Formats: sequence, structure tokens, C-alpha cells
Amino acid sequence: MSSSPGYKKKTVEINQRKFLVQVLTFENGNFISITEGTEKIGAMVVSIGYGPTPSTAIIIPTKSQSLFLKMISERIASVVKGICIASVNTQKDLEPNITKLLLKTIMEIVH
Repeated sequence: MSSSPGYKKKTVEINQRKFLVQVLTFENGNFISITEGTEKIGAMVVSIGYGPTPSTAIIIPTKSQSLFLKMISERIASVVKGICIASVNTQKDLEPNITKLLLKTIMEIVH
């Protein structure tokens, strides 16, 4: 994992697939990007975790990763009690074991 003030990134290899997880931290929240292959902005959601349950809005819709993307954004927004913007760009659908490991990686970076 490499990091500098406010920025952390980690490459994760799972099932012969390579993902770049990038987290940009701010005082009131985070921007999280997960990319596979070319670094592109993909589907995107924003969550606000100030109340008892996070509030989420879809910025750029996704065909297949909506639950995973929403889960990441809401979990991080709740943990940091702030805002989380999350973007996912993958070459193909994510299997459950991949989503679990990516979520674990993100939680390690944020804490």
C-alpha cells in the first residue's frame, strides 16, 4: 500500500483479476475508487452518514454493481460520520468472494 497525506492506494489481485483501490480522504469524508484495468471513473454513488441510517443517491447508475457500490458508500459514510463518494469500474461482474475481499481492503485503508 502506498500513501501520502490524504491519499492511499492498494492493488488487490483476486482470482487472476487485478483491482486498484484508491481512497482520497478529507476531514468530512472520503472518495473511493475501485478500478479494474484502465483507471476510469465508473458507476458512482454518494452517501451521507450523519444520521442513524445513511442517505444515498446514485450519480452514475450501474447495470450490475449497484448493491456492492451502495454498500461500500453507506458503510464508509457511517464509519466516518460524513460523506462518501464511491466509484466502481470493472471489466466484468464481481463475484461474491471478490466483493467481500474488496470491502475488507477498503475498510483496512479507511481505518
